[in-house]
Amino acid sequence: MLPKAEQHTIETPFGSVIGASYAWNGGQYCAIHTSRGVVGCGIYDINCADEFSMAFAIAKGTPEHPLREPEDLFHAKIVAVSRVASELGVSPGMTGLESLEKMLADSD
Repeated sequence: MLPKAEQHTIETPFGSVIGASYAWNGGQYCAIHTSRGVVGCGIYDINCADEFSMAFAIAKGTPEHPLREPEDLFHAKIVAVSRVASELGVSPGMTGLESLEKMLADSD
């Protein structure tokens, strides 16, 4: 059986983004992609994002409440951010939606 892989456009109060989710027997991850960066679940590596100068904000689910769908990231708390995301105004403690607002600001 193939794993589930989906992506779709999501309209936020701050603009359009691409939501992506992937799932297989025993695991899953999700992310929201903007023109300036990514809000993702805890599977992503901030050090790698920093090495490539990418704007990343990481939220972390738990085994009891995993982040399965991109919309789950809206209310999840950000636990780590890359340097570039920090320069955009994203900081730990924000929600995913607040982080998207920063990443979408003036991103024409």
